Amino acid sequence: MYFGTPVVLITTLNPDATVNISPMSSAWALGDRVVLGCTASGQGIENLRRERECVLNFPSPKLWRNVERIARATGKHDVPPEKAAIGYEFVADKFALAQLAPTPSETVEPPRIAECPLQFEAELVEARPSNGADGRTAFFIAETRVKRVHAHRDVVVEGTNHIDPARWEPLLYVFRHYFGTGTDLGKTFKAEC
Repeated sequence: MYFGTPVVLITTLNPDATVNISPMSSAWALGDRVVLGCTASGQGIENLRRERECVLNFPSPKLWRNVERIARATGKHDVPPEKAAIGYEFVADKFALAQLAPTPSETVEPPRIAECPLQFEAELVEARPSNGADGRTAFFIAETRVKRVHAHRDVVVEGTNHIDPARWEPLLYVFRHYFGTGTDLGKTFKAEC
């Protein structure tokens, strides 16, 4: 049911203080909250629940190949059987594999991804488990609170702190395919710019 949401690259800290990057596409925002749907067997949600902070990095369409490079990578040394069955492998350095660069955060420990035009430093508010048909936890609904937003200058309306929707294009994951956005069709009366 991946009908079309932005790709998010979640950076978290592993127990050994190395960085994990978790690509995902189940996120929505309201106010200063971003809600994430995370598979229970992933290293990212384990790290987020333990450390209680992350960075939500939003890649542009030109980064889709970088995202796909880490699509089969897991930060779990012992690859969960359901992931191993479909070709996942342990990768210690996902930044190197994805050919992306870390840059320091200001309010959280995990680094941001320099190439991503939008980066949200966030803290975990709550992670609620959701069970699968077998009764085991299948995924978590993680509510985060955004503490700081970073945006590349080329996607910001000059002289403001607003994102220019004509220049910001998120990478979308639509029915397991990567897409950008189309042309601007208009704006709602609530639009600030």
